[in-house]
Amino acid sequence: MAIYEYIGIDKKGKQVKGSKEADSTKALRVNLRNEGIFATSIKETNKGFDFSKGLKTEINFSQLFEKVSVENIALATRQLATLLQSGVPMLESLKALVEQVDSQALKKVLSAVRMEVNEGSSLADAMAKHKCFSNVYVNMVRAGETSGALEIVLERLADFTEGQSKLSSKVKAALAYPMVMMVIAVLILIILMTTVIPKITVMFDGAKVQLPLMTRALIFVSGFMRSYWWLLIIITGLIAWGVASYIKTPKGRARWDNIKLNLPVFGPILQMISIARFARTLATLLSGGVPLLSTLQIVRNVVSNDTLEKAIDDVREAVREGEDIASPLKRSGQFPPMVTHMIAVGEKSGQLEAMLGRIASAYEARVETRVAMLTSLLEPFMILFMGVIIGGIVFAVMVPIMQMSQLVK
Repeated sequence: MAIYEYIGIDKKGKQVKGSKEADSTKALRVNLRNEGIFATSIKETNKGFDFSKGLKTEINFSQLFEKVSVENIALATRQLATLLQSGVPMLESLKALVEQVDSQALKKVLSAVRMEVNEGSSLADAMAKHKCFSNVYVNMVRAGETSGALEIVLERLADFTEGQSKLSSKVKAALAYPMVMMVIAVLILIILMTTVIPKITVMFDGAKVQLPLMTRALIFVSGFMRSYWWLLIIITGLIAWGVASYIKTPKGRARWDNIKLNLPVFGPILQMISIARFARTLATLLSGGVPLLSTLQIVRNVVSNDTLEKAIDDVREAVREGEDIASPLKRSGQFPPMVTHMIAVGEKSGQLEAMLGRIASAYEARVETRVAMLTSLLEPFMILFMGVIIGGIVFAVMVPIMQMSQLVK
């Protein structure tokens, strides 16, 4: 909280001055209004700051850098739905939510949301001011407020958020071990090339044997890494910066996203994840009462792939002209026949939301299976890769040593 100095007019029309502690200027105005004072001027001040207390204040760095996680959002959403279903008014529900939330970052966000709602803002508009609430989330809440079924929408939002979080966590957990193995492998190679190899190959200095090409290449790479390691770091940094800058351009992002979808092993997995997000988000928004055209506009930002975004844009234009969803999806060539067929059946039978939910569940299960299989294959591949590299280094060192021993004999 900060300390503010204010000037205002009371109920009798007299000018009053003072200072108060509050979360923000808006919160102070509300407090003063409740006391019958209309604030005409408010400014923050350090007056009254106790330097002796200030010096003893400990900085909590964990709270300073804490971010609002998807898991915390899902839990808070379910708790808010429960409170509203129990008949607790919105402001009281938000107040109770602020008190029982563990995350300090989310507590601050919910406090600000409650303040905005208290000043007359809708819940959706208040949440839209905070990045932790996605477009999908805000539009679902807005649809729930409009239709009068906010409690039901919040329950669906909690299920949706928890499902997306679990899928993301499973993929990250499955790929964590191979990534750690890759980092360890690179570190081992760097240590071998910069520390171990120079100590071993020093015995070849002055030797009267023709070193094999592999050994000469090994000595050259080792010497280059030891002498010009700073150049390697600069070159690597420049390449990474150049690639990242190119990907940020519209042309670069389109090309990169297309490359990702066509990768031999990872491409199909990325496509499955995007299709699962597309189907789950579309089903959630439609069941929450969001109009179809608005839903398609929101969904395009969820797939996080330029190629698929363009396909969804084409679908949106086709739907605007009176066409169904399945036909333009099929024409795009980016969605498997099973997906377009199930969507077509859902549209004809009037059960599109249910059919989209089945598609999402099926593809989420396929993603988990593919990632688990990929992980099980990556482990022996990484071991084989390291074995080949280290074996090659040992062979490059041992061949000249054996030649030198034969000359001594």
